[in-house]
Amino acid sequence: MRLRVCSTLALLGLLAAIAWAQRSSRVWARYEYEMQDPVEDPPDAGRKGEFALGRLRYRSPLDGRGRYFRWGIDANKGDRVFISLLHRLTRIDVEPIETIVDISSDEIFNHPFLFAVSIGDWIITPSEAERLRHYFHRGGFLLADDFHNDREWAIFMDGMRMIDPQASIVELADADSIFHTVFDMTNRIRVPGANVVHGSGIERGGITPHWRAVLDSKGRIIAAVTFNQDIGDGWEFADEPDYPERFSSEAIRLGVNYVIYAMTH
Repeated sequence: MRLRVCSTLALLGLLAAIAWAQRSSRVWARYEYEMQDPVEDPPDAGRKGEFALGRLRYRSPLDGRGRYFRWGIDANKGDRVFISLLHRLTRIDVEPIETIVDISSDEIFNHPFLFAVSIGDWIITPSEAERLRHYFHRGGFLLADDFHNDREWAIFMDGMRMIDPQASIVELADADSIFHTVFDMTNRIRVPGANVVHGSGIERGGITPHWRAVLDSKGRIIAAVTFNQDIGDGWEFADEPDYPERFSSEAIRLGVNYVIYAMTH
């Protein structure tokens, strides 16, 4: 009996060690506890390409209060679904997985396109604001998604004012080229989160959907903002039958347009 128990414990230990080794071999394993929806790496995870999706890792006072951190919402499944579709729908040589870019790291300058989720909760330091200021000045582009209501907008804008006090906000117009780089998106529709997709489509009191842009002093778009919407869920749940296809298609087309615009302007 004692031998059987010892054998069972040894087997469990071996299985745990194998599971840990498999997890540790994944590129972003060290951040997976902060992610909402981590998935396995594809076989070509280490392949380099001409474009990499940078996922911005920022700080929030809500970090650690749930099962994941705020920056890690929709990560990393949503990113990888979009990456695979960007590769299929364009001729861009896309790296097969996202690159997690910490807001405090100079690695940020190696990634001209950053994607940030739930950024209405972010807190940035003066040094981080300065780094992002230089990032935008060098031509960087940010897509900010999945934050809602006036309070979260104000927190987002507090950060943007730290980065660039001269930045201005505009509502993007139907005729703006950002909506016509690959797909013509004159008649856009709101992309709701999966938690409200079969209800009102309204999350945390964010009633009206907006497609906004933050402009620098020269009028260049440094950040595209999908406010009171959840483009990331449109990517993440594109393969889920319960999530309506029309919303995923909208999110994918919008993301493709923004990437192409960022690479050409």
